[in-house]
Parts: sequence; structure tokens; C-alpha cells
Amino acid sequence: MRISEIRVLCLFVAVLIVSFPPLAGAQAVSGAVAGAPEKLEVLPPLDKRLMDASVDPCVDFAAYACGNFSKVHPIPQDRSEFDSFDLLVERIEPILRDLLEKVSANDAKRSPNEQKIGDFYATCMDEEAINKRGMAPFQPELDRIAALKDKSELTQLLAHYQLINVNAFVGVGALQDFKDATKEVMAVDQSGLGLPERDYYFRTGDAAETTRKQYVQHIANTFKLLGEPDDRANADASKVMELETALAKVSMDVTTRRDPKNIYHPMPVEKLTGLTPAIDWPHFFTSMGVSIADNVIVTVPEFFTGLQKVIDTTDLETIKTYLRWQLINSVDGTALPKAFDDENFDFFGHKLNGQPVQRARWKRCVDATDGGVGQALGQLYVASQFPQSSKAYTLQMVHDIEDALDGEIDTLDWMGSDTRAKAKAKLHKVANKIGYPDHWRDYSKLEIVRDDALGNLWRADEFESRRQLAKIGKPVDRSEFGMTPPTVNAYYNSSMNDINFPAGILQAPFYDPGATDAENYGHIGAVVGHELTHGFDDQGAKFDGNGNLSDWWTPDDEKKFNTMTDCEVQEYGSFIAVDDVKLNGKLTLGENTADNGGLRLALLAFLADARRKNIDLTEKQDGYTPVQQFFVAFGQNWCATMRPEQVRLQVQTNPHSPDPFRIKGVVQNMPEFGKAFGCKAGQPMMPANACHVW
Repeated sequence: MRISEIRVLCLFVAVLIVSFPPLAGAQAVSGAVAGAPEKLEVLPPLDKRLMDASVDPCVDFAAYACGNFSKVHPIPQDRSEFDSFDLLVERIEPILRDLLEKVSANDAKRSPNEQKIGDFYATCMDEEAINKRGMAPFQPELDRIAALKDKSELTQLLAHYQLINVNAFVGVGALQDFKDATKEVMAVDQSGLGLPERDYYFRTGDAAETTRKQYVQHIANTFKLLGEPDDRANADASKVMELETALAKVSMDVTTRRDPKNIYHPMPVEKLTGLTPAIDWPHFFTSMGVSIADNVIVTVPEFFTGLQKVIDTTDLETIKTYLRWQLINSVDGTALPKAFDDENFDFFGHKLNGQPVQRARWKRCVDATDGGVGQALGQLYVASQFPQSSKAYTLQMVHDIEDALDGEIDTLDWMGSDTRAKAKAKLHKVANKIGYPDHWRDYSKLEIVRDDALGNLWRADEFESRRQLAKIGKPVDRSEFGMTPPTVNAYYNSSMNDINFPAGILQAPFYDPGATDAENYGHIGAVVGHELTHGFDDQGAKFDGNGNLSDWWTPDDEKKFNTMTDCEVQEYGSFIAVDDVKLNGKLTLGENTADNGGLRLALLAFLADARRKNIDLTEKQDGYTPVQQFFVAFGQNWCATMRPEQVRLQVQTNPHSPDPFRIKGVVQNMPEFGKAFGCKAGQPMMPANACHVW
């Protein structure tokens, strides 16, 4: 996994984008759009089937809004969690499959892009051919590792592996400079771990110990599949674990990494060489086709000092064993023979995430195609599925919510005039990207070969790697879109100071032209507000309107801001997610702030819209007032069922709170919610002390 990739669970803030690929996420489409299969149900904007009316909304609003979600939509056996976003995934996957199958036929009339996505998908789907070829496609790379005679030869190998997404020891890539957002620079980051995060190597308790033992066994099983005798495979797995544990000791934890100041250390290449002389960094970069004229951004200098010690104290044979593991572990399971694919799923899918069975191959191949040639597939998707009316409506809503934040900034009594003026200046510079990019990616230099699944994967990786590396030393392209169009997600990028909404999320129920304004503002409006608030959460607030890491706050205002965000840290840190595991209030702070601020802004924008349209806020429709509709729609954004293993994994690694807490943690901070549902002070959803940042 590249250093910027994350499992897209819902929404995220992009702060450090150091590596190469577009973020491959879930996909969705509205059945109301022409061309969608007739059997697909249009998801209602307010679904009473999901609600549990026996629950008092003032006691547990998550259960009230979503209490019957798991009954109406049982979690599929091929998922570790299932939520409202995944419902849309389930709806778009057959649409994308249909698009791909139509261009999979080996027809000379296909366009170049149709040939690429069609052959990529068809080759991925040919499991029999992949099994028949076995590990033969890997052999040249395994031979390359075996041929290493000295540690001095590591540089060339590691540089090559970076291009094909094997992040052994390090991760490198282009980064929009934190202090000068007009240019792209080279960044080098810690990497090389097989477990999700460094604390997995040190966390105490039976669950953590079991995971480590299962991981070592998984490595051993993989080596056995490569042909190693049992004794050697077990010994080699232990050596890999020992090496990765040493890397983990010098790695920065995920919570500390949230502060961009902690991962921004510009230095000349010569100084980086001093930290890790075992890697010939000038040769490393030139081997990747990059000429470094400026400083390199070193995210964690201590890691590179520690990496030198790890390389010095580890024998070459162990390093080669580790490289073999990293090579196999980096490859998507669809390009592996079935025995390797099954073994990979057994640990990462089943044991780590709690997922009972592997997803259908066609679904995984749709996802792999979206990840490898995503904009070519997205161009077909947009042409057949995305109406311009959705783009226009979303853009208008974005402007309404930006106006709401502009007015809200005026009301903040804790913010001084100087900071207020700079906050507004930043807000007015936010760029809005809706649906799909203005310019489609040129894939003419990417070769996709039918019947070469692994080669296609690696060539797609290298194509994207070189595309990203080519940015270094050049002005930033501010029109670039960081997600593929079918993605059901959204993001804010601090360095770009932009908010991005792919076509995939602009579907029912998030946006439905037949829904009430209250429902649309509660659904997609809350998403828009969430992303906009990211520009002013504890991470985004460190970047100015031009996207530069800058201290634009007065010291007194920053102190007050930190006091209020600490309220959220304590609030969410008290929530018990599973067993005895509590949420990490510091890790999830940015997302929690965005959830809270985003819903408040969406409500303000809706109320302004209601005034313009003379909507009677006291008149009930289908049993709910407009404001109640708004809150129920928001709650149903986060209806979910999660397996315990997935909850534990998310709490320990992910900046997002599990879905139920994204509902309860927000509404209990909004007096407007308590008023709408007649809650009494002191009830769980209307506590005496509520947090309020934005």
C-alpha cells in the first residue's frame, strides 16, 4: 500500500499526498439516471424502514435513525462492514461491470482507452490463466532479489520497486510543498511495515498478541507457497517480523503524524544521505528519472537514522527474505495465483477485518480496473450515468454552505478581528470541484496487454508513478482531481485549498432531485459542510488560503481554538467502540470537528434556503417537521453494521470515528437537535456541556 493510500471508509482530509496513485474508492450511481439497470432500487432520501421508532431519539439517535438498518440490509458475507456508502457501492458495481464487459470484447473498433480498460478487466477476470501461469511472472523479480551480492546494490533495487508500488523500507513521491504550495517537490517517508500501523507491533493484550502471531504465520504460509520447506519458512517469517519490528520502533505513530509540522523537514539530498548512507540517494532519485534541484522533504528524519541502523545490523540474507515478502505482499490479490490470493485474504480480510468470505472476483476486478485505469473508466461512467443537473445543484449548495460559514465566522466571539479576516480570506479562496476533472488523463503511454495480469498491474503502477514524479520541479496543476469519478466519497486538500465531490456520491440518497430540501441538506449538505470544515479543523487550520503551512492565527485565538477542540478530544475519547477499546480522540479530532461543523453549516444553509422559499418549518410531512427530516437524513448517512474486528482495526488506525459515533457525537453537540425533537436537558443527546468549535 502506498504511503498516501487509505481504506476509504467515508470522508477524509488530504494533508500529505506523497505518493503516486489516485485514491481508489467505492463506486455508486443513481438508478434514476438513464442507462441504469431497472432492477436497482432507488434508495429513499428518508428511509423509515431503517428506523427504530421504539427508541427515544433523545436517548440514542443513532439507534433511532438506523436501528433496523442491519435487518433491512444485512451485512453481506463478503464485507467486514456495511453502511450507507456501501449500499451505493453495491448499486454501481454491476453498472461498471456492464460498461467493462462491453469493451472487453477484442474488437478493433474500440478506442484506445476502451482497449485498455477492457483488456485490463478481461485479463483480471481470467483466473484460470493466472493460476496456470503460477509464479512464473514473478520470477524475474525474485531472481533480481536473489542476485543481490552486497547491500550497496540495494539502492537500484529499491528505486525500481518504488515505481511498481513495492514500498520496502521507504516510500517516495511528489508532494505539494507545505510551505510553497505553488510547486511540487520530492518527499521521502517511512514505510516498509506489513501490519496496518506501527503500534500493532507493540500494543499489549491478548488481541494484539494474537494478531502478531497470525501475521507471522501468514508470512510463513506465503513462503511455503513459494516452495520453502516448513522449517525454513517459519524461520524466515520470524526474521521478517523481527526486521519490521525494528522499523516500527523508529517509525512515527499515526496520531503524531496528524500534525503537518511533524512531517515536514526540508533538507538537501546530501543531508538525507548523511541520515541513511546505506542508500545512495542521488543515484536512487536519478534511477527513478528524477533530477533533484531543491530540498527533499523528509517526513520523519529519525526514521531514516534508524533505518541506517536496521540495514547495518541485518544480514543480507534476511534483507533479501524481507524483500521477497514485501514484493508478494504489495501485489493485489487478483493478480496472484489462487493459493496466494486465498492466503492473503485469510489474514488481511478474514482475521484482521473479520470478513467471512472473499468478494466476488468480478467486483474485485472492477475495483482493480478503477484503481489502475480509473479516469478512462470514469469517463465512460460520466458519459452514461452522470446528469449535469446533479453538478449544478451541488455547486449551488456548496455556495450556500460557504455563505453559511462566512456568516458563522462573524458570530464567533472567541476569534479576534485579525484571525477572522484571514479565515474569511481563506474561505473565499476555496476551489470547488464537482463530479469529474476538467481535463481527462492521457493514457496513451500506458501499455495494457491482454493475458498479462501482473504486468498490467505493474505497468499501471509505473505509469502513475512516473506521471506523479514528472510533476517535481514544476508548477502545481490546481485543476487535478484526486479521486476517480465513480467514487462514493469526497475530500478536502489543505495544500490545494479545495473541496472535491466525485460523481459517485452525487446519487440518491445523498442527493435526490425528488427529495425535500431538508433531506438533501441533511444528506449531501452535511457532506459538503464536512469537507469545507476540514479547511478549519486542527490540521486544515494550519494552512492559509494559498495552501501554505502558515501561522496565520494570533497566539490568543489559537489557544482558544485548541481549548475548544480539546473538548471534542475528551468527548470522543470517552466513547467505547468494542470490548474495552475506546476511540482515540486525538486521532479522530479532525474528522470529528468536520462532522460537527459540517452539520451545523448545512443546517444554517438549509434554514436560509427555507426562508428564501417560505418553507413552513412547523408543518410536518410524513410525520416529521423539515428540521427533523434534516437530522434523520444526516443520521442515515452513517447507518452501518460493523464486525468487531473491523471496529477494532478502525479505532486503532483510522482518523474517522466508527459510524454510530459520527451520529451521536454530533447531535449531542447541537441544541438545535434537542429543540427539534423536544429533548430535555441532561438526556444523553442533550448533555449539559456541549462542544462547539465551528
